Formats: sequence, C-alpha cells, structure tokens
Amino acid sequence: MPVATLDEIRAKVGAGLGASPWIEIGQQSIDTFAEVTGDHQFIHVDPVAAAETPFGGTVAHGFLTLSLLSQMAAHVMLVPEGTKMGVNYGFEKVRFIAPVRAGKRVRGHFILVSLKQKQPGQWQFLHNVTVEIEGEDKPALVADWIGRVFV
Repeated sequence: MPVATLDEIRAKVGAGLGASPWIEIGQQSIDTFAEVTGDHQFIHVDPVAAAETPFGGTVAHGFLTLSLLSQMAAHVMLVPEGTKMGVNYGFEKVRFIAPVRAGKRVRGHFILVSLKQKQPGQWQFLHNVTVEIEGEDKPALVADWIGRVFV
C-alpha cells in the first residue's frame, strides 16, 4: 500500500484516491471460490444452465468480488508511516448492484470518507468503494469499508 504521513492522509479526506488495476474474474477463479466456500449454485459453476438465465452465462459470487477489495486496496489506499499492521473492521454497507459475468474485469475506485484516531497509535479509516465492471454501465458493488491501522 502507498505510504503517507498522517497530514497527507488527512488532506485526502473527502477525495478520491484513485482506481486499482483491472482484475479478471475467470471461470477458474469462480470455480475455486465455489470449492472453498461450498457455494455451488448453478449460476456460478454450470455454464450450460446459467446460459438459460437472464445473466446469459455464469457469474461471479458477490462475495468473490467483495473479497477482491483487499487486492484492489493494496494499490490505492494510503497507510500512515510506521504502520505495524492493518485489519478489516467491517462494513457500514455493502450492495451488490450488477452481476460480474465470467471473464469480465473489475477494478475498485476508492474515496477516503473519514480518518479517526480511536486510541493512541490506532486509526480508523472509512472508505467508500465502487467496483466497476469493464464496459458496463452499472458497478458490481458499492461498499463503505472500515479498516483499523496500528502505528
């Protein structure tokens, strides 16, 4: 993750931090996610049956797309100098807006909404994230993501 001073990070509150690189979500990733989670619903793993749905083919699990936020954030989110570790704290909201068809690429757009010191050396970040689907009008998901960083 990009490193910045706390003053530099504070100056970004309310501003877009940029977009992550594109990530392709192929059928193999979808199948592997289904194996790991036990979610084998046909819209994810059966191309023939999924072709008969309004999706026209298999789609990624919403939670697979959500799980890619960490990979996306590594390119965009700022962390304070001297960070020892960062952890997920949760989400204020997550909405799955549009399906991600197998083979499509996604990327995350991040806005730093707030930065609060919770205790000495512990900072809470709130980011608004929109995951764009390449070539699509609607995003895959929108989320308000809370993280804690220990400095």
